[in-house]
Amino acid sequence: VQLQASGGGLVQAGGSLRLSCAASGRTFSSYLMGWFRQAPGKEREFVSAISWSGGSTYYADSVKGRFTISRDNAKNTVYLQMNSLKPEDTAAYYCAARGRFGLSRDSGQYDYWGQGTQVTVSS
Repeated sequence: VQLQASGGGLVQAGGSLRLSCAASGRTFSSYLMGWFRQAPGKEREFVSAISWSGGSTYYADSVKGRFTISRDNAKNTVYLQMNSLKPEDTAAYYCAARGRFGLSRDSGQYDYWGQGTQVTVSS
């Protein structure tokens, strides 16, 4: 599967952005999907994940209550709605697909990756 992330940009602290990740192929609904981010000089970190049906979600503590992951299997797209953004949310955001059972925060457990989309939050 090929993944294409979009929706990043520059926003002031307290603002919102919605990231999208469009997947190619007809088996999108069989993949667990995740979002990760990487700030300059830091390791890639888990942000959120969602099950095949969208019925189960998983968030990093740092974004819980501010970010919402969702998916539309008919459109082969996963979303990350980001509200109440903080300067520390500034990073390149990556979507990823996992073809095995079980939500995971381990980037090594994901099989496919999209290119990053940059999110910059100004103070």
